[in-house]
This record gives sequence, C-alpha cells and structure tokens, in this order.
Amino acid sequence: MSAIRSVLWGILRGLDGLRKVLHLLLLLVLLGLVVGVLRVGTPRVPDTAALLVKPEGELVEQLSGDPLQRAISQVQGQGHGETLLWDLIDGIHGAESDSRIKVLVLELDDFDGADGLAPLEELARAIREFRASGKKVIAFGSSFGRDQYYLAAQADEIYLDPLGSVLIDGYGRFPLYLKTVLDKLDVDINVFRVGAFKSAVEQYTRDSMSSEDRAQSLEYLGGLWSTYQRDVIAARHLAPGAIDQYVTTLAQTTAAANGSMAEAALKAGLVTGLKSKQQVEQRLVDLVGEDDSTGSFRSVSSDDYARIVHAQGAPGRGDRTRIGVIVASGEILDGDQPPGTIGGDSLARLIRQARLDDRIKAVVLRIDSPGGSVTASDEIYQEIRQLEAAGKPVVVSMSSLAASGGYYISAPADEIWASPATITGSIGIFAVIPTINRTLAKIGVNVDGVGTTPLSGQLQVERPLNDEARALLQDTVDFGYSQFVAHVAQGRHKTLDEVNAIGQGHVWSGIDAQRNGLVDHLGYLDDAVKAAARLAKLTRYRVVFVQPQLTWAQELALEINSMGARVLYEADPGARSAAAVAHPFDPLRQEIERLSRFTLPNRLYAYCFCTVK
Repeated sequence: MSAIRSVLWGILRGLDGLRKVLHLLLLLVLLGLVVGVLRVGTPRVPDTAALLVKPEGELVEQLSGDPLQRAISQVQGQGHGETLLWDLIDGIHGAESDSRIKVLVLELDDFDGADGLAPLEELARAIREFRASGKKVIAFGSSFGRDQYYLAAQADEIYLDPLGSVLIDGYGRFPLYLKTVLDKLDVDINVFRVGAFKSAVEQYTRDSMSSEDRAQSLEYLGGLWSTYQRDVIAARHLAPGAIDQYVTTLAQTTAAANGSMAEAALKAGLVTGLKSKQQVEQRLVDLVGEDDSTGSFRSVSSDDYARIVHAQGAPGRGDRTRIGVIVASGEILDGDQPPGTIGGDSLARLIRQARLDDRIKAVVLRIDSPGGSVTASDEIYQEIRQLEAAGKPVVVSMSSLAASGGYYISAPADEIWASPATITGSIGIFAVIPTINRTLAKIGVNVDGVGTTPLSGQLQVERPLNDEARALLQDTVDFGYSQFVAHVAQGRHKTLDEVNAIGQGHVWSGIDAQRNGLVDHLGYLDDAVKAAARLAKLTRYRVVFVQPQLTWAQELALEINSMGARVLYEADPGARSAAAVAHPFDPLRQEIERLSRFTLPNRLYAYCFCTVK
C-alpha cells in the first residue's frame, strides 16, 4: 500500500513539476511576444527625414468596430480601411518642431476621402501650420479626386503623374428611393413624423426628392461647395472662380490638351508639375537623402511618428489638470455600441467617467452624427446635464454632421462650435412601422384572430395598423418633437416659437446655423478646446481623449494581429481588391440595414438622411 502511495505521490509531483515548466514556457513565450512588439513598436527617425503622410481608406473621427475585430478584418483583407484623423494631426504637429523632419510628403493614392469637409479642414489646418514653421510640403498622386486634391492644395509643390487627372466633381446628394420596390412587394410603410422639412422617411415613401428636400439640399450643398472653392483658391493663390471654371470647362480644356487631363490641370494652375512617382522620389532624395535599405528617400510614416509623439506626451502619474475630449461618431443607437457608432449606454458611461474624474475640469464633445434613437439621445442629453451640474463646462465641436439626434445631444452645451461646412439642425422626429400583411396575402398567408383591446396585436408587422394605433403613434411623435424643441429652447436660450421656426426638420449649414443661433461660433476642435479652457478658467492643462481602455492583453493581441495584417497584406495585396467587388452594392445594402434599424415598433427616431458625396 505504501508503495502505491509513493508511486501516486511521485506522479503528482511530476505533474506539478510539468505544470511549473509549462507555466514558465508560457511566460517566456509571452515575454518574447512583448519584447517583439515593443521592438517593432519603437520606430526610428533618421537624422534627416521626411514625414510621410499616406492616409489609407476613409479619414474618420473614430476608428469603427471592435479593435481586435478590426485587426482580424485587416488580416482577412476585408473592408477599405480607415485612417484616424487625430493620429495624423498629432504626428504633423509633433514634426513641426522636430529638427530631423525637413519636409512633409502627402502621398494620396490610397486615400478614399472623408465623409464631409470638416475632417479635411482640420487636417488641412495642421498642414498649413507645418508650412508656417518654415518647412516644405510636397504632394504627389497618380490622380486626384475632390477630397484628395483639397489636401494636396495645401502643399508648396503638387506633382501629378503625366497620365493622371484632377477630377473635382463638386458635391451632390442622390438618395436611393425605395417606394416602387416596396409597392411591388406589397410592403406598407406607415410613417409618423413632425416637420415640413423632415425628409428622413421620403426614401421609403417616394420615388423622387420632394421640393422641400431639394431646396434645402441645394442650400447646404452650395455652402459646402463655396467653402471648398474658397479654401482651395486661397491655398493655391488662384483667381476667384477658378475652381468652378475648371470644373465646368474640363471637357473643353481636356480636348484642347489632346485628351490629357493632366495637362489641363497643369494649365489651370492646379498642380506644380507633371512627374512620375520615381521622379518625385528623386526630388525628395535630393532634399532628405537616400535610404540605403529601400533606395527611396529617407522617411518615417505618420503612423510611426504619431506613436512617438503619443509616447513622449503620455500623461504622468501626477494629477495634472485636463480637458477631456469625447468623440461621438456614427449613428445613435440604444445600449452599448462599438466605436464608430454611438451607444446611449456606452457614450453616457464615458461622459460619467469624465464627470467623476477630478482631473478633468471641462469636456469637449466632438460630434459627427446624423442622429438615431431618441431614447439613446435623451440618455446622453441627461448625462451631459449631470456633467454641467457638477460644475464642468461642456463645449460641443461639430464635425461634418451633427444633425437630428446629433443636435439633440449638442443642445445643452455651454457653447457650440461648428465648421462652416457642418451640416446641422434637422430638428424633427419620426417613426416608421412597416406592415407586410399584403405581402403575405400574395403567397396565400392570412392573419386572423381576436384580442382583448383595440391595441392587441397592433405592433405585429404581419397586421395592418388600425386608427387607434395610428393616432397613438402620431401623438407620441408629436410629444417627442415638443420635447426636442423644449430642450433646444432651454439650451439655446430661445423661445419655443423661435426654435420651431428653425426646426421642422430643416437642415442648415454651419454658417447658416450660426446666423440663426443654433451654433455659437465657427472654428476647429482646437478652438473648442480653448473655449472650454476659458469657461473653466484654465491657463495650463493637458488635452486627453476620454475613451474605453483596453486591457494590456487586448493591446498586445491587437498589436500582434496588426503586425500579421501588414505581413499578409504585403504577401497578397489583391485581397483588398477582392473584398471591394461588392462595393458598388453598398448603398442599397446600407439603406435596407438602416430601414431595419429604424422600424422597431416602440422607438422614435431623430435622424438626418443628409450625407453627401
């Protein structure tokens, strides 16, 4: 018996020893990964170099989706990618005073543009400030579209490939209208709304744009186009009207240049010269020297340089006074939502976090949102009121879009700042209830039964709405609108009649919104931060972005996944092209998804269908 015990004891000791060895091996592997990541994550800046700003995909206020899922998607070659606006700006500002950085290079071939003009204005301002430090900015592209050229115009030298083009197409809004297809499917769209200009539901109830929507769309699109032209003309020192003339006569000037759009752009003064990529690289080699490992010019990417800047500016352990910036980007939805959308619970939690942080003395809410759920918007609104009640000033900085629910959550702010190109307002409420009883009847499916009250079963999509349900829903929408108007009146110090006159779902440009009192000032995020400091009576402060914190394990996994994504992308650059095959069908898919989000029977929505292309 003692022999058996000895054997068992020996086995247990052996297993315990094996456990310790495995734990040690696991720790060594983790240590190796951490060391590897840190080694990769510490970029080196040459003694003389160019800062290479090469945005990929869309320029965004906030990277969308779960961070780990983003890395996995990159590995799988999905999506078109995103570039975070604030990383680019931080890198450019950091390079202004860095004696090693001699020139900023804008390479824009992989840039898909931005959703609106405001983010481009923020980035263009940073580029201009870099130039003001006495350093050169050089832009290159095989072709320039509208948004690419807006950034390129900020450079000292703009080089275009001889086979390329500058195609500036202005701004437009061309929604998909689904009434006919819904009629063919016998789907009834029951709409309840307030506001003569509340066009949010017209895509489901009409086959064409209403005269009201057409008028207001031309108004704010014209404001966008005027701002674009003004900024480009000032940057390139062109004659007034030069951009509009270039666009409207492009077919003729291209024909006169024997079909060369590049020559037409050169003659119009939009570019400095026509050079191939290799010729531009040689120009940069002459300025900063050659990188022996690549044969190209010495450079550091803006991504790597932003990491250096962030590491140098990381907050210390002391209680230093701060202004918190909270980014609210995307549709407003109920509950917890990932970055790139606004969750009522998740954004309220961030605002509460800023309220409870004694180091944060004021908050800037950066909004880029068409709105969404009224319930979620009100949850955020109430949390902002709590923040102000705690004695912390709140300043709103509007990006391209802060309309409907996006304006709802702006209303209580102490000050509202917007870009001239911001689209805002759209103070209105709607509800959409689709019913498919006729659709089912076409295939022989009928619904019948009994209920104990007139409302029994009224919110089932397979049954038509009766008069009681319709009246109840319209009354609810009317009440929601009255609450919206009351919130705006209180926050903007206006009467209910004054707000109603500029409400009714009307969409305004930033310039017009300032004129009618929906916006206090026109300016950039930096201006809003300075306003918050003024309201909080601060002279020294640190600006911090308030956001959910990743655990160290998530950070590590994200970095490893990102490294893998870069490797796989270089091995198979066609993966992104394959994923883009379905891109032309995105607008229809997005409309269907949006309709499904906005048809919950017990929800009201404040949403502006006013994005531009």
